[in-house]
Amino acid sequence: MGTHHRDISLVVFDMAGTTVEDSGLVQQSFLAADAHAGLSKTDDDRQRMLEYVSDTMGQSKIVVFRHLSGGNEEQAQAANKEFERCYAQLVDDGRCSAVPGAEELLGSLREQSIKTALTTGFAHETQMSIIRALGWEDVADVVLCPGDGVRGRPFPDMPLTALMRAGAPSVQSMVVLGDTTSDITTGLRAGALASVGVLTGAHDATQLSAAGATHVLDSVADLPGLLDRLRSA
Repeated sequence: MGTHHRDISLVVFDMAGTTVEDSGLVQQSFLAADAHAGLSKTDDDRQRMLEYVSDTMGQSKIVVFRHLSGGNEEQAQAANKEFERCYAQLVDDGRCSAVPGAEELLGSLREQSIKTALTTGFAHETQMSIIRALGWEDVADVVLCPGDGVRGRPFPDMPLTALMRAGAPSVQSMVVLGDTTSDITTGLRAGALASVGVLTGAHDATQLSAAGATHVLDSVADLPGLLDRLRSA
């Protein structure tokens, strides 16, 4: 096993729940979207939808709304727009902060010449409002969300697009990290060296392991120790 095989050249991070604190902002924004677009008919309906939103956390939000609207595109778009508006408003109101250690980690990876990518299931505007609120315009090498030619999670498109944009040599030099089962699936489908779950967000260790996580960490702050272990493996 040549040492070169274990060079890590890119870490692909999820945002909300992984590098960015998400204290119920998704649920709050979903309820606003539901009230606006009338997705649920009853309280039971609403409860079931909230469970689905939690299960599918990390996936492209418009895709989730298409499912919840039963394929009614107009309703899905209306709900998604209100969701994005509400989330951006909460971010602007100062309800957005970095997960402890995330910013330092992004800086230290850069010092080690490891490229970084920030990815999300949110639309571009919401992603940018989070980045502006945190002052993270320059902390990552690649910033990606679902869009033209880039499918959201659980497809492998975001890590693979990040790999190409970062000029990384191989999927075997990439680590993917997130707080949801769809982050894990995305990393596995992209062939990453490690598909890592963190416990600061939507899903617990059991869910992340069942999805096939290669490692589960308490938080993104624990990544340096894991990278050292991966390098020396």
